[in-house]
Amino acid sequence: MAQPALTKNAYAYQSVRERIMNGSLPAGEALAQSQLAADIGVSLTPMREALRKLEAEGLVTIDAHRNAKVAPLTAHEATNLFQVRERLDPMAAFLAAENRNEHDIAQIRDAAEKMKPLANTSDLDALAAHREFHRAIYRASHNDLLVSMLESLWDKADRYRQVGLSARKDSAADTQRIAGEHERIMQAVISGEPETAEAEMTAHVRGSLGRRAIDALTSPAP
Repeated sequence: MAQPALTKNAYAYQSVRERIMNGSLPAGEALAQSQLAADIGVSLTPMREALRKLEAEGLVTIDAHRNAKVAPLTAHEATNLFQVRERLDPMAAFLAAENRNEHDIAQIRDAAEKMKPLANTSDLDALAAHREFHRAIYRASHNDLLVSMLESLWDKADRYRQVGLSARKDSAADTQRIAGEHERIMQAVISGEPETAEAEMTAHVRGSLGRRAIDALTSPAP
């Protein structure tokens, strides 16, 4: 298959990240860097750069001897991520409602139109579309530090969303609820209602896949 028009570093990063996200490289698995580089079709240098970037995102761990493995999934980390997002996402929505401009509104509407319900499988495209919606809200805050923090949190939380998706399939009521939450967040931001946007985002985060992942990792499977 032809290699995408990316730098070798970016291609290696994208390829390994996708394998981690879709579960073909599961949590805790040791990464044989030479073999992984050969499988992907790059040399060791871009592979090492990719792993360092994934380490910064919390998806890979690298020890003092440069041995790498896929980072474990823990209820403790899932809880930490949820607690921070429960505070920062509503702040971003509040600021977005105060600071959004016409370009931001167009980006939010466009992202909302591209979303579709999430299945209980590794639907990376659907997850990416949900991320784009939230990213459009974050950017409308026009607070660069907050946007950077939330992007980093989203990177770390992506695998936990997969845990949440796998733990329980969304019901028709879940799908309807989530769509309604997104719509209300969008309308509050567009209408310039900061308190409403903040409250709607708080409710949305509290019912999120991150919350479901905590429950799944805390309660062992029967």
